Amino acid sequence: MIKNISNLGDASLYCDFGTEVNKTINSGVIDYFNYLLKLVIEKKIAGINNLTPSYNKLIISFDLTVTNYSKLKDKIQNLKINTNEKKDSKKIKIPVCCDEKYGLDFDRLSTKLKLKKDEILKVYFEKEYFCYMSGFIAGMPFLGDIDLSIRCERLETPRIKVPEGSIGITEQFANIYTLESPGGWNIIGNTPKKVFDASNKESPMLINPGDEIKFFQISQKEYLNWNE
Repeated sequence: MIKNISNLGDASLYCDFGTEVNKTINSGVIDYFNYLLKLVIEKKIAGINNLTPSYNKLIISFDLTVTNYSKLKDKIQNLKINTNEKKDSKKIKIPVCCDEKYGLDFDRLSTKLKLKKDEILKVYFEKEYFCYMSGFIAGMPFLGDIDLSIRCERLETPRIKVPEGSIGITEQFANIYTLESPGGWNIIGNTPKKVFDASNKESPMLINPGDEIKFFQISQKEYLNWNE
């Protein structure tokens, strides 16, 4: 599963699962992340103070007063991961309003893709999306894989402020802006559903790596009256 383990700075391991970005490789990253997290919680492995999964990499940070690179590398290489265990992944439905007020980049997308707005949305809403990772801003999910026909590069000039709840697409991924922030993704709509809740200390993120997401379109009236 892990292709290579290397040093990353003084107190981190860089676990490389491959160069491709796909569901199979990412599932391997998530398997290791979940298993290591369980070992840390159960105090069966010492020294790890942070785990950071990405599309095809896993960064393991550790406390140098407890362990070191060589010891931790040996433990990671000798782990026996049961990939057949039932995953705690969820299927989540996300409402999206794509009215002009919220779908900020349809003119650009239509020009680049040579498709009408309705055609772009038809393709987008037909698919189910897989959460590869979260990051950039708190709880922001990176969801793949966008259909080839509607893949588009980032904006030439990023926005200073992207509204919270915005649904963005770029290249093979979709995301949801969990907070207002700068960003250069193509915005096609906005969701009234809270995707990140900092007040929920136990489970602030609605969407986690490994979850599967299905978007569905709602009207502006439904958006404004949404109470879930």
